[in-house]
Amino acid sequence: MNDVLTPTAEHPSTAKLPLRPHGKVLAVTSGKGGVGKTFVSANLAAALAKRGHKVLVLDADLGLANLDVVLNLYPKITLHDVFTGKAKLEDAILQAPGGFSVLLAGSGMVEYSRLTPEVRDEFLRIISSLVPHYDVVLLDTGAGISDVVLFAVSLASEVLMVATPEPTSLTDAYATIKVLVGQQQRQTVRVIVNQAARPGSGLAITNQLQQVLDRFVVTDHPIRLVHMGDIPVDPEVRQAIMRRQLLMQATPGCPAGAAISQLARKLEESVIPKPA
Repeated sequence: MNDVLTPTAEHPSTAKLPLRPHGKVLAVTSGKGGVGKTFVSANLAAALAKRGHKVLVLDADLGLANLDVVLNLYPKITLHDVFTGKAKLEDAILQAPGGFSVLLAGSGMVEYSRLTPEVRDEFLRIISSLVPHYDVVLLDTGAGISDVVLFAVSLASEVLMVATPEPTSLTDAYATIKVLVGQQQRQTVRVIVNQAARPGSGLAITNQLQQVLDRFVVTDHPIRLVHMGDIPVDPEVRQAIMRRQLLMQATPGCPAGAAISQLARKLEESVIPKPA
């Protein structure tokens, strides 16, 4: 299969990456902002790196990027510079705390608020260049169902949907999953419930979402939600965020840190091949 990716004329925003045995692309997304998606992306990357994987996180929220804030990084070169030809891709990749690599986007770039052919082509070129060099590529997407978000998600072999128990988060998660099923023919979406109030609540939430999908979304293939785990409410999370530290470095043994470690192990068992 060719390394060069070309979207089809019929579905320009649903091109799929060729799945290579040495690379997996996972989209970390959400229906609603403010649910901890970037926090999950960064700390999950650290947990996977600790398990021996070579990991890169790409800030795919092109217009409102904040991965740099979470990681306390001050990039001199961003995806914007790569897109515009001002810098080479390899010069934009930074080492993050936690033992993984990052490719950061510039924040407040209004030109990336919609999917132009130029943005699409550059995104495809960059992702196809990165995949052979990493065990895992995490796409930290924007929230919602804009064309930029949906295109980024379409490049992933697996989707990790981050939601909280709040009704607005769950409603938006359902709406986003419905679009992914309809536009991208997704058959499996993996759910992570952040800020879970009690053990087991995330599984109940996932089951409720599954029931709503089964009832109201008509497709020619079954839709399966897979509950990957809960990240409990934990005061250490807020402390780490305020200090702009990774939880997996500051207090990896706290309840939320232990949950993220468990999530990394579960992904390794079900999705990501173990490192050689």
